[in-house]
Amino acid sequence: GNLALPPEGRASQVSVKAAVFPFARFPGADPVLGPEMRSTGEVMASADDFPTAFAKAERAAGRPLPASGRAFLSVRDRDKPAAQTLARRLVALGFGLYATGGTAAALAAAGTAVTRVRKVSEDQDGATVVDLIRRGQCDLVINTPAGSGARSDGYLIREAALVARVPCATTIAGAAAAVTAIGEARHAETLSLQERVAAGSA
Repeated sequence: GNLALPPEGRASQVSVKAAVFPFARFPGADPVLGPEMRSTGEVMASADDFPTAFAKAERAAGRPLPASGRAFLSVRDRDKPAAQTLARRLVALGFGLYATGGTAAALAAAGTAVTRVRKVSEDQDGATVVDLIRRGQCDLVINTPAGSGARSDGYLIREAALVARVPCATTIAGAAAAVTAIGEARHAETLSLQERVAAGSA
């Protein structure tokens, strides 16, 4: 039908789309999806700036970004330099950090305080990162895939985050957007598209 939208003009707002994963109720789902699966569902949010729009989109998708708490990082080798920068930003925002072996070593080498946690595949004593996520002791997950397969560590980490509804970034770009949104998003009123059109702000 006719939406009665105003004439096209200069954009005054930023809009962000976020994927909706209904798989939290389905054990065995992985939020790292192929292109054919990325349109399972999505939401869109708008705001005056990108950080606020991103935060609103994640909240609408059922993954509200934490303001503080504990962040977990486990990234492939080529992402470690970027992860060091993200980790410093998270610490500056008041987050404590967990990381698995290689990532923890990279963060520590950069002078960032981090608690090393073991992977499920590491046969050692102590809680695994999956245990921490399931216990509600992890508020943000940054995990860039290094391998695939139903029992890979990354898969198990992402599955646990999905089921626990913990925000999980699987790319450095997504992680950077999340960290920026945590630091800079402002509270903004949420309006439907119809309300925005009626208000003349669409």
